[in-house]
Amino acid sequence: MSTAPLFLVGELPAAGTVVLDGPEGRHAAAVKRIRVGEVVQLGDGRGAVARAHAVAVAKDSVEFALDEVVHHPAPAPRVVLAQALVKGDRGELAVELATEAGVDVILPWRAARCVVRWEQGPRGEKALARWRSTVREAAKQARRPWIPEVGGPVTTADLVARGGPALVLHESAEAVLSVADLPADGEVLLVVGPEGGVSDEELAALTAAGARPVRLGPEVLRASTAAAVALGAIGVLTGRWGDRHHVAHTAPTA
Repeated sequence: MSTAPLFLVGELPAAGTVVLDGPEGRHAAAVKRIRVGEVVQLGDGRGAVARAHAVAVAKDSVEFALDEVVHHPAPAPRVVLAQALVKGDRGELAVELATEAGVDVILPWRAARCVVRWEQGPRGEKALARWRSTVREAAKQARRPWIPEVGGPVTTADLVARGGPALVLHESAEAVLSVADLPADGEVLLVVGPEGGVSDEELAALTAAGARPVRLGPEVLRASTAAAVALGAIGVLTGRWGDRHHVAHTAPTA
């Protein structure tokens, strides 16, 4: 039996009904063809997810009655991905896979060897909007209670200034990610370079700030897939992929 589809709402009450309209409502009514009595999930993208059933369907909206609301705490440790900008649609692929693998925050990184730059202006804003839209849809596909935040573009100096535990994926690193000392809570910065790799100067600056270069294994992965593989390893090594702890509130039946 497949998992019920997830639709996003701005606010999720503890009980009662919710009208899903706008783009989500049109998608539910016209694309998914939700029918009265059908069960779905409604989420606010901030940890609250409800089991709900449709009670009324219009052309471009659906009304749902809430059966149960579950509040999921944010995963720990929090993983922040500094994903270098990559050309074409591979950047969107990178953030899509990272979202499905559980990333919490994505920072577009203007690394030295990036082919694309995302300069200030309409083109950069459009590219950032595509990443954010991709993350939102990937989070829905993965049935994630929390939608990852996508921040504005950052420089290497910005990453150095963050401090805290950090891992830099690098094919020449001696240490492997599987033996990295990862915290049980707090935040971990994961740095993934562009197609040309992390430059020596960038690696030196990040390492001087406390980051640890690590490799995933004997293979060299693409800039668009490395983060997802690393997140899978972090998920297992830290227990992020264990059973979710939550508090459930059952909505009264009308």
